[in-house]
Amino acid sequence: MESKSDIEPLIRQAISALLKYCQRNNWSGYDPYDALNSEIFNRLPFLDSRLPRLALTQILKRSPLNFRKLLLIPKTQNPKAIALFLMALCKLKAKAYAAGTEKSQHDIGSIDDHIKTMVQSLTALRSPEMPYWCWGYSFPWQGRTVLAPRSAPNLVCTVFVANALLDAYEANRDAENLRIATSAADYILNELYWTKGDSIAGFSYPVPTLQVQVHNANFLGAALFCRIYKYCKEERFLGPAMKAARYSAAQQQADGSWDYGELSTQRWIDNFHTGFNLCALKTINICLDTNEFEPNIRRGFEFYRSNFFRDDGAPKYFHNSVYPIDIHSVAQSIITLMEFKDLSPANVELAQRVFEWAKENMWDERGYFYYQVTPYYKNKIPYMRWSQAWMLLAMATLMETKNIQC
Repeated sequence: MESKSDIEPLIRQAISALLKYCQRNNWSGYDPYDALNSEIFNRLPFLDSRLPRLALTQILKRSPLNFRKLLLIPKTQNPKAIALFLMALCKLKAKAYAAGTEKSQHDIGSIDDHIKTMVQSLTALRSPEMPYWCWGYSFPWQGRTVLAPRSAPNLVCTVFVANALLDAYEANRDAENLRIATSAADYILNELYWTKGDSIAGFSYPVPTLQVQVHNANFLGAALFCRIYKYCKEERFLGPAMKAARYSAAQQQADGSWDYGELSTQRWIDNFHTGFNLCALKTINICLDTNEFEPNIRRGFEFYRSNFFRDDGAPKYFHNSVYPIDIHSVAQSIITLMEFKDLSPANVELAQRVFEWAKENMWDERGYFYYQVTPYYKNKIPYMRWSQAWMLLAMATLMETKNIQC
């Protein structure tokens, strides 16, 4: 294990290199799911049906060779990626303020410029022709049953953008950021929230027409409502937040885990969605000044810590299967472990080990992180949303702790 004096410069160097890489690319890039942005595919109408769309998406997602230039797939700015960058920059700004050195004051000015750029990008990338502020992905994507058009708003993308704008509001106290985030919460409340009977509630995901229970979606939506309520004290958000959160909390299994969702096709347990659940429950507790979900958090985190890590720090994708080792799992592992650092000093140590493993095995000296490691090969495609944005947020979260321990 590296000492504190060794690992902090290592993290700083990686953050600096990654920021330069992302800025050089105008915060734009490819995505594992962007196959349907192909101009060639869209010029062949006989391919415009569900099975060809699914096939092309899966082929490109799984291939370690990047055929996107050949398929005329452009690099794009993705609203969720921009939101993650904004979250990371707000953390880096707070860290620079805490340092209080002359160099840190210079960093703050540079970070502030980036924050303004991110906020401007998010306002430009909002879903068109919607009465609310809301966001979708920068590519169309084919689900099992429905096709979501490019920029069509969805819960998860809108939640992350709204949370990023709340982070910016907390950093700069620009009331416009709070207003836009509140409008996004209204979109989720009025268009995506649904109930069935006295106890069942949820948020439609992945598209507004599907009323199925996806637990991370429920917790993420509820946590956003609670953050908005903390500032606005508007009761319309509180009841739905608690009903959705209580429903999904009640679906926690005896060992502390959650299935991804309640459909028969959603019965898997993975790293980063479990991390979403735990972090969202903590947000709810903090914003409402309650301990209601503390038992769920403690059981869930015990399962998380015990089932999602190899001894060398590599994060497992599923609780019962290591591969593929995915950079999204790396990032969310660091974020989750640091979020619950107060439960045990060992969580900080493990978060550092996860970072060190990723730096050794998934880092390219050109300044970016790889997508996946499998038993047979590495997928080295530098995805912007899935890889770089998440890892910048993870490293900023790791740096947020003043006293990095070993």
